[in-house]
Amino acid sequence: MSVIRTIKTLYYFWFLTFISPLQAEKPNIIVIMTDDQGWGDLSLNGNTDLSTPNIDSLAEDGAKFERFFVCPVCSPTRAEFLTGRYHVRGGVYSTSTGGERLDLDEKTIADTFKSAGYTTGAFGKWHNGMQYPYHPNGRGFDEFYGFCSGHWGDYFSPPLELNGQIIKGNGFCIDDFTDKAIAFIENSTRNKKPFFTYIPYNTPHSPMQVPDKWWDKFKDKNIKMRNRDPRREDIDHLRCALAMCENIDWNVGRILKKIDDLKISENTIVIFFHDNGPNGVRWNGGMKGRKGSTDEGGVRSPLLIRWPDQIPKGTLVNPIASAMDLLPTLADCANIPLISKKPLDGRSLKPLLFNKNSPWKERTLINYWKGKVSARTQRYRLDNFGKLFDMVKDPTQQIDISKIQPRIAKKLLNEVSEWKSDTLSELIKDTRPFIIGHSNYRWTQIPARDGIAYGGITRSGRAPNCSYFANWKSIKDKITWDCQVGSTGIYEVSIHYALTNGNEGTVLELSHNGSKITHKFITPHQVPARGQENDRVKRRESYVKDFKELKMGNFKLNKGKGELTLQALEIPGDESIEFRLLMLEKVQ
Repeated sequence: MSVIRTIKTLYYFWFLTFISPLQAEKPNIIVIMTDDQGWGDLSLNGNTDLSTPNIDSLAEDGAKFERFFVCPVCSPTRAEFLTGRYHVRGGVYSTSTGGERLDLDEKTIADTFKSAGYTTGAFGKWHNGMQYPYHPNGRGFDEFYGFCSGHWGDYFSPPLELNGQIIKGNGFCIDDFTDKAIAFIENSTRNKKPFFTYIPYNTPHSPMQVPDKWWDKFKDKNIKMRNRDPRREDIDHLRCALAMCENIDWNVGRILKKIDDLKISENTIVIFFHDNGPNGVRWNGGMKGRKGSTDEGGVRSPLLIRWPDQIPKGTLVNPIASAMDLLPTLADCANIPLISKKPLDGRSLKPLLFNKNSPWKERTLINYWKGKVSARTQRYRLDNFGKLFDMVKDPTQQIDISKIQPRIAKKLLNEVSEWKSDTLSELIKDTRPFIIGHSNYRWTQIPARDGIAYGGITRSGRAPNCSYFANWKSIKDKITWDCQVGSTGIYEVSIHYALTNGNEGTVLELSHNGSKITHKFITPHQVPARGQENDRVKRRESYVKDFKELKMGNFKLNKGKGELTLQALEIPGDESIEFRLLMLEKVQ
């Protein structure tokens, strides 16, 4: 017995000395998500019209998932990644005007890692709520640099925000976001704290803008890889999208080089995926559907995961997976507890990464958007019209086999019906007000995007996200926001406006629950709409303006619900201001 006891004692001290410290050292996490990049927009997946060696290297040095699925559009995918739950459970049903907000009773992946001692940062496009506590700083992120809307109007030194305060960006935004993410990684490493870094890039989402270095390579390029319906392609849009993807790859390379230089790559998990299918008609492996579609091409994304010395190089994962799986997977890899009190729809993929022979229960994944529902199993996809496709024999969804395989079709139809009853039913009518003046946050942005215009006031573009209000010609017209003030206090109000020469003297009143503040605009600020100077392709979204920031004065807000109203009291000229944004700063 003494010999056995001696061996056990030696093993115990060996474990404490050599194994335990390694397990105790939490891995760093870097999650890179791109916006509107299709599965086919990587050389890794066979596209010979561009080269993405840095992104490709993640698969070569780690794991590649063959069938990974996200949502048809931006904010739902972000919500599912953040929570590990279907986006409708968290109240996300739209991409703007409040419908992109993630319910406040949801715990996020950043909350999870922050509670485990990580320092957390997000750099790029948020798109799950602007006003605190919907803001990234209220969802577990210590640091946020970027923008909260669904798209932005200009990618070159635009107005962005740093932890709620508006600042001017520095150069092309993707390069800028990377710079800030790298600085965050360096600082965390210097402070010897594990970090969770979320980098949601906003390209190749339109407007189609990219620096000359990348555009010059593609502007006259002969495109060889064509869509299944090439007649619908916009070649310049396609070329710019590929140029933007190569810029993304260059920035991914910068991040990988930095963690190599810091000598932390061995204990850093790097994940790369997209938020939905491609934003234009271009080559996508022959799959049916693009952004906005619940078909394969609208929801299939690459998923690449690198963790040197942990995940074997060249690992290929065949079972279907989802963005909802990433929260439980990363928590499992980091050996930290899940803090959500709600059941997750995702599951940890760790067994697939480390043990190919690990038992894995098959499942059905649901894709939903705007009333369209599609169900995906390992082999089959049931589309929104009830057509059934064998995705092994028919990956481009050409042949409906619902009548040949009626049992499978009926089974999936039943699962869709159950999902609608169990999950979609959680998406109720949105009565959430916009929260302003929260007690735990200094800044509140109140953009035109979230406002309701009355009378002749019009938006500058079809999509609200980065728009402004114009054509304000009557004192009967107004702009309102359904708000809830988080805490009573004094707030300094700044307004971002434009005003044509000759229309000086317009007077505006801002009011909420009896509190009022007025301002007379005596200084015109006539500026042209711009953004087109950086466009490679004519845009559909609103152009932007270099709006002037003006301090209207101090405004008392009382805690509680009420309508925030911006009303014109006097319009001595042809029209009042063009309105972009109100900014509230708590001063007392």
